[in-house]
Amino acid sequence: MTKGCRYGTHRVIEPKGTLPQPAHRLDNTMSVYDNEVLIEVSTLNIDSASYTQIKKACGKDPEKMKQMILSIVEERGKMQNPVTGSGGMLIGTVKEIGPLFPSNKLKVGDKIATLVSLSLTPLKIKQIKKLTPDSDQVDVEAEAILFESGLFAVLPADIPEKLALAALDVAGAPAQVDRLVTEGDIVCIIGGGGKSGILCCYQAMQNTGPSGKVIVVEFSKENAQRIIDLNLATDVIVADATNVMDVYNRVMAVTGGRGCDVTVNNVNVPSTEMTSILITKGQGCVYFFSMATSFTKAALGAEGVGKDINLIVGNGYAKGHADLTLNILRESKPVRELFEKLYL
Repeated sequence: MTKGCRYGTHRVIEPKGTLPQPAHRLDNTMSVYDNEVLIEVSTLNIDSASYTQIKKACGKDPEKMKQMILSIVEERGKMQNPVTGSGGMLIGTVKEIGPLFPSNKLKVGDKIATLVSLSLTPLKIKQIKKLTPDSDQVDVEAEAILFESGLFAVLPADIPEKLALAALDVAGAPAQVDRLVTEGDIVCIIGGGGKSGILCCYQAMQNTGPSGKVIVVEFSKENAQRIIDLNLATDVIVADATNVMDVYNRVMAVTGGRGCDVTVNNVNVPSTEMTSILITKGQGCVYFFSMATSFTKAALGAEGVGKDINLIVGNGYAKGHADLTLNILRESKPVRELFEKLYL
């Protein structure tokens, strides 16, 4: 065995000198270097922005979607949507561990979820066993490589695998909400009715307390009703987040013209950057968890409207994020029941 770079640069085919995530192509040969882990993959959870783009491009045809995913992985050696740039994550069983892999918490046969993006994970798919347009979880026969620097979580015994996968795929979002939101804050969660949005709503309601507000902006009436039924917000607005001034006026009406202390953007479509920025008060914070975000639009747009606010890139990793997110499923029976309905 040969020792590879801690960050996986030895797997980069082109362009040389870069890291696996921004690389165009990776070596997806499934022979481990001595600081890598080989995983037998059972399910991919494809990033929501990526899956939405694939679904639209293929007209919701499952067979065309399968072929598009297979062609991306064949060309790139990883699951990185060339339009959105995003990936997702996976669950599988540890098949082989290189002798220099640093963690002693892992053994062959463990079922794990990778907590790093598929956009940097060497992947080889033998076949797609199950794909439905309504679920971003794709069952596969495949293998993948985890680098020495790669984060992972051993799947818990008390939560079904696919349920854990659904939650861990977006674990960074509620963990960042926990950091950003304090008691009494006014918080707006754009795209609050989806998977990451529900978890963010729950955490925001916990943090703001009775003196704060959690406002949800949601395009889908059905998803908005979920939030109301679960009592995960103080105010729910059904609106198209790409219609900037409509959402701005409605949020300002709820906040009495004050705006929001923290705005969390979870939508899976582009052109919602300025909505997030306008509804946030001066010196407030926007957390762009959505991978459909154009950070150029966000940065230059905030400058253009004279908004002095903190813009946070949606880093999917926050220390302790896996435990915090899985604990939401343990703490909230209604949230868990909803996730079971959607993902089991």
